[in-house]
Amino acid sequence: QVQLVESGGGLMEAGESLRLSCTASGRTFSSYTMGWFRQAPGQERKFVASISWTGTRTYYADSMKGRFTISRDNAKNTVYLQMNNLTPDDTAVYYCTTRVFGAVTSTSPSDYDYWGQGTQVTVSS
Repeated sequence: QVQLVESGGGLMEAGESLRLSCTASGRTFSSYTMGWFRQAPGQERKFVASISWTGTRTYYADSMKGRFTISRDNAKNTVYLQMNNLTPDDTAVYYCTTRVFGAVTSTSPSDYDYWGQGTQVTVSS
């Protein structure tokens, strides 16, 4: 089992930056692909970004490229999502997730094995 706990969400204004964190416990964090998804009210959970277990490969949803950066610190069992130039469209619950096996390019929620409880990000205009 892997437990994931997100933090760092909050109420932001358009144009601001925010960094989310996700700390893992349980099985070997450093061996797993990690990812972030988000879910806005009334919408499906959507892929944001993922990172390989070494941290050398990252993958982003097209709409996030250039504004969001995913990174990880295996020594701290933590993955981060740096979000810049936030817009109201970024308002959502952000979920940290991990998959034990498979490519870093997986974008379907069903490809991931463990999930955090989510952290709310609200961006006002």
